[in-house]
This record gives sequence, C-alpha cells and structure tokens, in this order.
Amino acid sequence: MTRTVFEKSDVTSLVTEVFRELGYEGASMSKITARTGLSKGSLYHFFPGGKDQMAAEILAHIDQWFISNIFEPLEKHEPRAAIDNMWQEVDTYFQSGQRICLIGAFALDETRDRFATVIRQYFVRWIEALSAALVRTGISQEAADQVSEETIAGIQGGLILSRALNDESFFERTLANLAQRISKTIAD
Repeated sequence: MTRTVFEKSDVTSLVTEVFRELGYEGASMSKITARTGLSKGSLYHFFPGGKDQMAAEILAHIDQWFISNIFEPLEKHEPRAAIDNMWQEVDTYFQSGQRICLIGAFALDETRDRFATVIRQYFVRWIEALSAALVRTGISQEAADQVSEETIAGIQGGLILSRALNDESFFERTLANLAQRISKTIAD
C-alpha cells in the first residue's frame, strides 16, 4: 500500500532514513519505494533527477540543519555557550549515537567521489567553526585547530562505535569526555 504524502519535506525525511539504513549504493529505487511506502511516481515527482537528486537534497538539508544549529552559533555566539550548545545539539541530532552521520557514511564509500565537495565542506566548516569559537576563548589558533580536528574525529568515531556496540551510552560518554577535554583546554 502506498502512502499519501503532501510535502516534499515529508518525503525527504523518509528517504533520508532509507539512505541512513542502506547507504547510497544499497538504496535502490525499489528498496526506497518498499521502505518508504511511496510509489516511484511520487518519488520522481519530488525528485525528477532520481537517486542522485535525493542524495544531493538530503545532504543539503543536513548541511542547513548543521549551519543553523551548530556552525553559525559557534561562529557568532558567545563561544562557551555555543560550545555547550553544540554538545546538546549533536547528542539530540544523532539520537545519542543511534543515528549515523549520513555525511560521514557517504564519505566512506564510492559515494564520496560523487558528493566530495559537499562532504568536505561540511567537515571543514565544522572544524573551522569550532576552532574559531575556541580561539575566541583565548587559546592559540594552533591548539584550537588541533582540538577541533580531534573533537570532530572523536564524535564521528563515537558514532561508529556506539552503533557497532549497540550501546548508546558509549556515544554519551564520548561526548562527555570530549566536552571535558575542551573545558580543560579553555580553562588552562
């Protein structure tokens, strides 16, 4: 039985979860229709460019969420408050480690080449935004860059291990440890 969907955002959310579960290569049109309950006609109505357009729009949607909720606050708001907010937003977005980072997952397979610019910009912006906030707290650019890179790598690694171990507390502990490290760096 097919679903009735009226908004593109509804379709985007459904398709996003299929890509999260199966990856880009594993998400064939037949699997997307089966898992979303949407007909191919409905999918092509919203995404005339097919699977590539779906993925591109999903990546753009994710990027926009991170711009609004993570990157811009780190770039523009009081740095300590923005960093504290980042931990909460990251935990909520990734559902305490039970939701993969789709951009990170795309970076790991052949999809990387298809969406290389978007993937690279996402990670570079996050590292640079966190680094800028850290510099505004008074630490050196070099230290801020190093801590930022290690923090984003730690978040991504925490997501992978949390899912692999089926233990959401692992991701929560990872975020707490990373937050503690940044707090100590800022205090020193």
